[in-house]
Amino acid sequence: MPAKDDPVIIKKYANRRLYNTGTSTYVTLEDLAEMVRKGEDFTVQDAKTGEDITHPVLTQIIFELENREGQNMLPIPFLRQLISFYGDQMQMVVPSFLEQSMIAFAKEQERFREQMKDAMVGGIGKSPMDMMKMTTPMKAIEEQTRRNIELFQNAMRMFTPFPAASQQAADEEPQPDAPAAKDDDLQELKDQIAAMQRRLDRMGKD
Repeated sequence: MPAKDDPVIIKKYANRRLYNTGTSTYVTLEDLAEMVRKGEDFTVQDAKTGEDITHPVLTQIIFELENREGQNMLPIPFLRQLISFYGDQMQMVVPSFLEQSMIAFAKEQERFREQMKDAMVGGIGKSPMDMMKMTTPMKAIEEQTRRNIELFQNAMRMFTPFPAASQQAADEEPQPDAPAAKDDDLQELKDQIAAMQRRLDRMGKD
């Protein structure tokens, strides 16, 4: 039996069946998706070799969800940009940036839920006039939406480190200077990721 804080072991067999060793039951990809939503940690292992195959299984879950009608969350431009980074020297910083971006987004969503909860609880027993003076849930939603859009716009800009104008200027420079320019852009992206981490740390202390 795993320790209380250890991730649950999910074993995948040759017939593609998944077995939850914590509950001693067979599960589906949808069951694993629900475990993720509930914050339950798990590791998927090949039943024969013991190899950790969590990454490909989680990727498969995303693929299944994205192919369901009305559940697409990954826009085509994002997918194209993400694919373009495979094999590029920027690839090594993309995972860290994506992780920090999603952590920041999750923190913003949690803060939004708390604001909505406070607004609803604070409105109990209030007169219509008092309610008008309070920040309405719709305004809170609009503000949160604006902040989320700004967050993802910043993310998309960082996924385009060489804008058209900058790229044209770079093309006009002597070839030997190109590696130095890329190194500068890479360092700038690393600095931005570090700055994002510091902001997340401060948010956690609030």
